[in-house]
Amino acid sequence: MAETWDEVQLIADGFERVYVELEWYDGPRFGLADVDGRPHYFQNDDYSDADEAHEYRVWPADETAVKLEREQWAIYARWNQRYEAGTVTTESHPGHGGIDARYDELTLLLAPHRQAPDDARRLVGELRFDAGARYRVEGLDYWFRWRPNR
Repeated sequence: MAETWDEVQLIADGFERVYVELEWYDGPRFGLADVDGRPHYFQNDDYSDADEAHEYRVWPADETAVKLEREQWAIYARWNQRYEAGTVTTESHPGHGGIDARYDELTLLLAPHRQAPDDARRLVGELRFDAGARYRVEGLDYWFRWRPNR
């Protein structure tokens, strides 16, 4: 189990919230998190298993995208709560398509926002975990502290 920190300490240490996870593979790869206090997409395509902080492309998410991302995340988080409780199976995962019409609609609406622009910043993200549930409607159990790539 990873070491955990409380929210007050995370904020004091300069870590910022992660609101949406779009991909996880041996660590966060793609999602929505605060960078300098404002929501940004983050994306990392380096699938090496290094235990170090990773470099991410980050780009601002506008208000509309943030609202839609959080709506879609809430659909997923509520499904995950039911899955963890054993009341649904993976066959009902909204990401499969054709399960939840609004989730599918949001996927289409969000597709253009999820494309990294050529001028995306490159930052290194250091990861820490809080003690809360992994997936929750308001976000995730991990936080990032960002710094420029050297």
